[in-house]
Amino acid sequence: MAQSNIVDITLQNFQQVLLEGSKERLVIIDFWADWCEPCKQLMPVLERIASQYPDDITLAKINCDEQQELAMQFGVRSLPTVAFFKDGQPVDSFAGVKSETEIMTMLEPHLPSPADSFIQNAQQALAEGNAAEAYTQAKQAFDIDNSNMTAIKLLAEAAVDHGRLAQAKELAATIPMVEQDSDYQRIMSKIELAEDSADSPEIKALQAQVEEEPDNSELKIKLALQLHQSHRDEEAISLLFEVMRKDPARTEAKKYALDVINQLPDGDPLASKARRTLYSMMY
Repeated sequence: MAQSNIVDITLQNFQQVLLEGSKERLVIIDFWADWCEPCKQLMPVLERIASQYPDDITLAKINCDEQQELAMQFGVRSLPTVAFFKDGQPVDSFAGVKSETEIMTMLEPHLPSPADSFIQNAQQALAEGNAAEAYTQAKQAFDIDNSNMTAIKLLAEAAVDHGRLAQAKELAATIPMVEQDSDYQRIMSKIELAEDSADSPEIKALQAQVEEEPDNSELKIKLALQLHQSHRDEEAISLLFEVMRKDPARTEAKKYALDVINQLPDGDPLASKARRTLYSMMY
């Protein structure tokens, strides 16, 4: 059964596949002929590559004996000749036979990176107001490529929205001046607003009470829950762990600590760190 992303090119479908199709995906044009043995050696390699990237590559095969006008338009002088098209323009080419590894090295700059799908998912989650999912997706993109500025900015913004202010500030500090665009300015504004709103009157009042009564576990638990409500989860967890160590009879501290940890987004380093600490305390 023929693959949908492997097509034979004629004068009739040339414009649709090459000029229009290359706006959506990379088009590899393979100029070949039946009498050309190197062509027969190369074609299975190109077909195998196309089969691995059904959503990102179209392999367009031009039989130069049957489509001499097209071959002349491209100025093909030898076979096999392979050209790569993106957005209606040639981006690379080669003549003769190359190995799959050599071809993939040429293709790599023109194909989506493994992080791209996670970036798209993070962008959608942010647009929908789902900070936890945005954080998870952006963190996976960042883990794949921690130099990707889009991933860094997305993770920083998701971190702010999910209350990970310290991490957001660390990430923002790595963004060079040339990348400090409107997205960066929005992130910095969010950080500033989050910092201004982090200290609610309730938190300040409880902090003052805890300072006056440092052994009052009930006050510490109340403060931890208020900190969690303000997305200050690291402080909340630390306070609950403190209660667990000093006052084991307050079993609700363990329950609340687990609740806070379980609400952290997948990929949040705080989650794995807190779970390790909790298990070490329990066992």
